[in-house]
Amino acid sequence: MQEKEEQLQNEIEELLAQAQAQAGDDEEDQQFGNHRGDELPDELARRESRLKKIKEAREALKEQAKQKAQEHVDRMEAEGRHPRTDPDKAVPQESDQRNFTDPDSKIMKTSNKGFDQCGNAQIIVEENQINLSADVTNQANDVKQVEPVLKQMESNLAAADVEEKPQEFLADAGYYSDSNVEFAKAHDLAPFIATGKFKHGESVPESPQGRIPKHLSAKERMGRKLRTKKGRATYSRRKVQVEPVFGQIKACQGFRQFLLRGLEKMQGEWTLVSLTHNLLKLFRFQTA
Repeated sequence: MQEKEEQLQNEIEELLAQAQAQAGDDEEDQQFGNHRGDELPDELARRESRLKKIKEAREALKEQAKQKAQEHVDRMEAEGRHPRTDPDKAVPQESDQRNFTDPDSKIMKTSNKGFDQCGNAQIIVEENQINLSADVTNQANDVKQVEPVLKQMESNLAAADVEEKPQEFLADAGYYSDSNVEFAKAHDLAPFIATGKFKHGESVPESPQGRIPKHLSAKERMGRKLRTKKGRATYSRRKVQVEPVFGQIKACQGFRQFLLRGLEKMQGEWTLVSLTHNLLKLFRFQTA
């Protein structure tokens, strides 16, 4: 961005000099007409617009670096450590990037083990594969998405006057944190959140017999819970509830990428797709 900003600035100055020279050339104006000079303003406008976007992107990256540094400071202070980082002095790294077309989207690692410019779509699905919550974030990490999607689920159920509420919350290892476990419990949900990843088709191993030792951490206790007979049976339902929904949306509805730009518009588009999925499920259930 720094190199391009300097290049554009030089081109703008050169074009301004050319425009000034052409403005005083009466003979050329009479020969070719005033429209010949109209090309320069277009060139200037294009470069000035590009320069403006670069400056805005650089400022956004600076703010992003400060926010990242502040999160690091907050995390260390919460752990009782004393950080040396000063968020106000944080600067972007050379490798930091920003998309000019859709700055709300981010480069994320995808299931094909590559990287794409995209958003992170989230859903909560009940046992009949009906979406209870749908959201899109530009954060690649799923850990911070538990609270917003659960709150949205509660709001959606209340708006629909649904009295029967879910009793359990199942999620893969990408959603595990001690705070997410406590948040689910506080909302009357029994959490079954994986604490580690398993290969495709691999089952959760059985838990050792006997009482759970008191000295285990929250994460270790959750891992032990998932290895019990009830835990293994409960968590195994996750792959037949939520995973097929993504497959049905992609394969049956043909929705594989967002058509709109900007986080708010992507959220609206994903909500519409999720509602369509629900309507199809309800229609097929009635006709079955």
